[in-house]
Amino acid sequence: MTLLELITKATVSAQTPTTPPDYPVVLDPDSIFPNLNLEDSELCASNLAVPVTGWKISQLDAEIIDLCKHFFTKLQGKLKNPTTFAKEEFLEILKSFLENVNEKLGLSIRVASSNSGYTKVLVEKVGFCMGKDVAALVLEACIVFEIWELVETLISYGLVVNSCYPSLVPKLVASERSDLLCHCIKQASDLGSSELLAILKYFLSFSKKAASDNTMLNVRNEWEKQALFAMEKATDKTLSVENSILAKEAAVLLMVAYDNFSSQELCLHYLLASVNIDDVVLSSAFSKLNGKEMKSLIRYLGKWLKKYERFPQAVPCQKASTLFGLKACDWVPKLEDVARCLGLVLDGNFSALVLHPGFHEELISIESVVCSLALDSRLFCSVANVIENFEKSKLVQGS
Repeated sequence: MTLLELITKATVSAQTPTTPPDYPVVLDPDSIFPNLNLEDSELCASNLAVPVTGWKISQLDAEIIDLCKHFFTKLQGKLKNPTTFAKEEFLEILKSFLENVNEKLGLSIRVASSNSGYTKVLVEKVGFCMGKDVAALVLEACIVFEIWELVETLISYGLVVNSCYPSLVPKLVASERSDLLCHCIKQASDLGSSELLAILKYFLSFSKKAASDNTMLNVRNEWEKQALFAMEKATDKTLSVENSILAKEAAVLLMVAYDNFSSQELCLHYLLASVNIDDVVLSSAFSKLNGKEMKSLIRYLGKWLKKYERFPQAVPCQKASTLFGLKACDWVPKLEDVARCLGLVLDGNFSALVLHPGFHEELISIESVVCSLALDSRLFCSVANVIENFEKSKLVQGS
């Protein structure tokens, strides 16, 4: 077997575990490391491998591991026959497992077991103890039974590992879950080219099917709520001068990000603003878009350039996210984000874009905006240089 075949086999087995791992949870090192001792005190500590004794996991970890293994085996067996496995039974099994884990941890849930959101709260509180393989199996079951609320919780709380996204993203696209796709973009640290392409194609296809996606409207409503809340804060007379200025900047920023953008384009904001997406991977995804999708992407990027030309006062407001709870401020693409993506599009498709007459109007429109922004930047740089030189001269005179 070649090295490539070994790597491929290991990757496949990692994505679809068939047996529960020996250590399905992250072990507590504080109870392990202090008990480790050198097997031979005369061995040189600089050796690459130093045998030790005293390895023993804590009683709590051992009990949680046993619970995870039992749950993994039981759920995996049930999922092999989904026709005889009902949604209610799955939720009962999951709830029982999480309750047993919480009993070991002794955490306070503060939600009645009869509450409809009880299982969701359990996942939020003790889901970190499931381990990646158990969480992947729970995610699979949630998708099978379309329990989207739990899927969102698993994604939002970082319980979905990167190896799950190649299979998760296509399923969410097929199920028209725009809101969950946005959560994937926000949480995933290593989306591949195929996942990005699927997301781009879905959000750039202005079809009737996509337009009727209620979850896409939910994303739009969330942006609208954030923008309206920012406006309320901007007119709040009780804020200090500094906070009032920050609130007004946030209101301008969210107004720019919301107005005149379609629901699909609001979803694309997350893609542009994400710091976790590699340029090479994104460029590869861009290159596989068809002509209609590419035109929609260029038009979307052009909208952003025109917005920043018209509203130069729109600046990043990360502080507003923590101070006022305006989380949308973290996901407004900056001018450099837009320029970077536009550069990737042009670098990878320049010849095709120039030769195809259907793109000429969009490119000419963007060119005029870019020239205007470039002129402004040169002016600002000149002013900045004058100020810098003036400050230097003051320092020299003062000395």
